[in-house]
Amino acid sequence: MIEEIREDIPEEPTAQPDPAEPAGEQDPATEKEYDEAKEEAADDAASAEAAAEPDYLDMAQRLQAELENVRKRAARDIAQAGQRAKANLVRELLPIVDNLERALATANPEEDHLAEGVRLVHVELVNTLERNGIMAFDPAGEPFDPNVHEAISMREGENGSGIVLDVVEKGYKLGDNVIRPARVVVSS
Repeated sequence: MIEEIREDIPEEPTAQPDPAEPAGEQDPATEKEYDEAKEEAADDAASAEAAAEPDYLDMAQRLQAELENVRKRAARDIAQAGQRAKANLVRELLPIVDNLERALATANPEEDHLAEGVRLVHVELVNTLERNGIMAFDPAGEPFDPNVHEAISMREGENGSGIVLDVVEKGYKLGDNVIRPARVVVSS
């Protein structure tokens, strides 16, 4: 029954634009708000697009810096490998230097020409090592340092304990790196 009554009621006319009023005109305040909203949406879209698009200049700069770091690391590694190779060769030559020094210490004065030849070979070998940065050190009288000395025995000393009394074998360094520690006798 209610439905029948509703059917009998005429519908209200919906608001139709007045054909006399121009179609593009709106309230100026509403139009300004619309323009601002449109600009905001365009700015948001541009910033979203910029955020989504990778920064190629930044990426290129990062890759260039990374490549430079790799080059520096490779050069440093090559230099360190050269130093290790040099140190290994010197370790093999040091017993020869020690033997030449022992031969000179026990040289017979009657065989002076032989001792002279050994001395010349020793001097040339030591000079070659020094030209390549290998330096001998003789720590007699210094305090014992386990980083650069190797104690092979102890005995009573006059200057207190922990002092290097005798050097059995000299130590050798390549720059700041100890190639062979000095073998020493330390006071107790």
